[in-house]
Amino acid sequence: MKKEVKDTIIVELGEQLKKYPHFYLVDVTGLNAEDTSNLRRKCFKNEIKMVVVKNKLLHKAFEASEIDFEPLYGTLKGNTAVMFTNVANKPAKMLKEYTKAGIPALKAAYAEEGIYVGADKLEELSAIKSKTELIADVVALLQSPIKNVVSGLNAGGKVHGLLDAIAERNK
Repeated sequence: MKKEVKDTIIVELGEQLKKYPHFYLVDVTGLNAEDTSNLRRKCFKNEIKMVVVKNKLLHKAFEASEIDFEPLYGTLKGNTAVMFTNVANKPAKMLKEYTKAGIPALKAAYAEEGIYVGADKLEELSAIKSKTELIADVVALLQSPIKNVVSGLNAGGKVHGLLDAIAERNK
């Protein structure tokens, strides 16, 4: 590969690192063409951009980045694919389906401004809530007291009616 091509790839990887707030490094060693194609389709459906990269070029893109990715350098061995995403937990949830086969396996991830190294972090990564999930939780928490007041008022009317009925019967 010519130096100009390598430089172009490094710049493109750097742009992807800036564009997407989260990425996963995945070991794709042992995937045949059909399995790789299926994985790419699954990534596309989940709005994940998957790129198979050369480790040295990714290492240089990490070095050129403003963020310190040094803890990830040790994971750049074997066949590596990078999964870029806007939602931190989508790739983890997708990779959990593959954990029985072990391929592809999680090497490391950069999610929510944190670095996770090792396949054992998959559970932790899948438990991260997305922005949409957090907003839904906040809305549910805000609605809860209002629902309690409304249901209390509705029940209060029933209790009052019951007390009136008992009072009339005792007369």
